[in-house]
Amino acid sequence: MAHDESPSPPPERIACALIPLLLTTLTWASDPDELFFKGTAEVNEGELHFLTTPPERPVHHHHNRITILDSSLEDGWVRLDQCHRNLDAVPSAEVTYRPGRIRNLRVTRAVHIDGAWAEEHSVQLRNVRRGAELCVEAETLALAPNGEASYSLSNGPYMRRFLDGFYPMRVSMTVRLDTDKLRFVESIPEDQPGFTLRQQGNEVGYDTVFEGILTTVLRFDRVQP
Repeated sequence: MAHDESPSPPPERIACALIPLLLTTLTWASDPDELFFKGTAEVNEGELHFLTTPPERPVHHHHNRITILDSSLEDGWVRLDQCHRNLDAVPSAEVTYRPGRIRNLRVTRAVHIDGAWAEEHSVQLRNVRRGAELCVEAETLALAPNGEASYSLSNGPYMRRFLDGFYPMRVSMTVRLDTDKLRFVESIPEDQPGFTLRQQGNEVGYDTVFEGILTTVLRFDRVQP
């Protein structure tokens, strides 16, 4: 009897490649219904557009919580708690990080996912169902100096792409300063409709729903003794 030895399709991939000055999250929509949810003329082709009215359907929500320590100013390593909510339904997927920029990676929560486990610089997912949620924690090499007196935490590009179109995605970021040696200076993009910047006590962050491709920068100055 003949056996079908054709290779199985590759897993859906969510790349979170941690590189200097860049925390990248890429996600591809796998649900063809997206194509019919919006008219062809309305499909975003990559231009960044902040949404001031929430989409009618739940969208992939990517949230990062980063903690900057005293030691982060010396070696660049920060703590990361990361969650993906409303993931697209796919038979298999992987969340990948750039080797050398992530350590102590582990899965802390997996809902509506049959299997989720860390492998070196990636998280492997099996049978991701609609409305799935994945959370991980790790340490990442993400804080970069801009000389002697300031630092940048850059994130992106974030995107949710299917074929040639870009679809709504929500991104939230919270940065906690567990050090008194830094103070927040500015955000790029700046606070505006559809991109809400928040600062309270020793925390700063943003929340946005957008279409297209988004890159952000949070800049901090070193507090002089």
